[in-house]
Amino acid sequence: MYDRGHRAGVAIACTGAFLAFLDTTIVNIAFPDIAASFPQASRGLLSWVLDGYFVVIAALLVPAGGLADRFGHKRVFLWGLGGFTLASLLCALAPSLEMLIAFRVLQGIGAAAIAPTSLAIVLDSFPSEKRAAGVGLWGAAAAAAAAVGPTLGGALVELSDWRLVFLVNLPLGLAVVLAGRRLLPERPVSDSRLPDLPGALLLALGLASLTLAIVEGNDWGWTSAGTLAAFVAAALMLAAVVARSLRHPRPIVDPDLFAHRSFAIGNLGTLLFAAAFFSLILGNVLFLTSIWGYSVLHAGLATLPGPAMTTVVSGPAGRLADRFGHRAVIVPGTLVFAAGVMVLRSAGPEPDWLGLWLPGAVLTGIGIGLAFPTLGSAAVREVGDDRFATASAVNAAFRQVGAVLGTAILVAIVGDPAGLEEALRVSDGAYLFAVFASLASGAVALGLSRQREPGALGLAEGDGEAAVAGADRDLGAADGADEDGAELLQRRPVAAD
Repeated sequence: MYDRGHRAGVAIACTGAFLAFLDTTIVNIAFPDIAASFPQASRGLLSWVLDGYFVVIAALLVPAGGLADRFGHKRVFLWGLGGFTLASLLCALAPSLEMLIAFRVLQGIGAAAIAPTSLAIVLDSFPSEKRAAGVGLWGAAAAAAAAVGPTLGGALVELSDWRLVFLVNLPLGLAVVLAGRRLLPERPVSDSRLPDLPGALLLALGLASLTLAIVEGNDWGWTSAGTLAAFVAAALMLAAVVARSLRHPRPIVDPDLFAHRSFAIGNLGTLLFAAAFFSLILGNVLFLTSIWGYSVLHAGLATLPGPAMTTVVSGPAGRLADRFGHRAVIVPGTLVFAAGVMVLRSAGPEPDWLGLWLPGAVLTGIGIGLAFPTLGSAAVREVGDDRFATASAVNAAFRQVGAVLGTAILVAIVGDPAGLEEALRVSDGAYLFAVFASLASGAVALGLSRQREPGALGLAEGDGEAAVAGADRDLGAADGADEDGAELLQRRPVAAD
């Protein structure tokens, strides 16, 4: 029964999720101000303020669900939220860029714990036949973070500086921790087995090494010993993750899932589109502030039409995929996104928001709403109900890997331009990367077959990893790429004959 106690649990969980999702957009918009505070730092080093957060989430999202099964949803949620809130304070007080990056990694650990456990608590609060409504509420928290983040971040930076975007987490984080300790119910442990934590560490280190090679390749030289060593280290550690996944009882990635063609195609497409999407987010902020001379607040307001269109389109996109197949929605979505980026690419040094930026932002927002959620549902369409949660969690992790790579490649392309002419040249290259990555995602999606609607899906109650089934909309949702959670639970298209 959904009584007052359950409503309190849902409110607490959704507020915690809101905080974790908020910090993916609010810090992006504050990036130029952070760079101004550390003028001696290279753009490559500064990028770790973003990539450090993404790397940790990508590596820990799946294991965090397993830890929740082992130690309890309430406990892991409160640990994660408490750590996130403390790390936010440390970020605000960071005396150096290196310390800020370290504290952002701690924030990412907390966010990785919050995402699956918050959704688990929501699912625990609803009977099975009403869980779609619960996930809808959880998705609404992500959508609210997407809408609020850019404008709130810009306003806070204008009011003071970038440190305020971290301090804003403190009062709400502390209030949710205190309320959660008193009001969230304890739940029996559902699985005593621990997830592959050494595998998660190897994945984090492998992604960090790959990111290091990409962002420093220009400065070090692409054939230098340091760059090549970083690439080799990344390859060895990621290969070790694959090897561990083949034999661990609760692996980071279940290799059997890749026997499903749609799972492999959907995840590769998700990674590529995420790279395009996250590179565009940071690229837009840098363009608006450094070339058009917008304030951070003005830039935040200027980027709002994109997430707004994504929110409008993502729901109907799911229904179109049910009727016409995932491929018929994803491929046009990637093309519309690429067309929007090409419009943005045509921008010159003179600001033209209404005549140029707005049409480009609207097109990219429509493309994101069509492609991103549909890629996620395509990835799990052939997976059995008992593996659905794990498959969705892996898709969420692939999205975060795309975020890592997209941000790193954007920084490698942009570098530290010396003047306006060079800034325009590198921004042109950055936008072309987003176009190519999006088109590559669409090309991969051509390998999907048509689907038909098989009926409703139910999630097993009490599974912490099942909670991550909604996390394929987690941090991407916070950047305006959220899909309707209720529809995800109600639909699982399968291949047609």
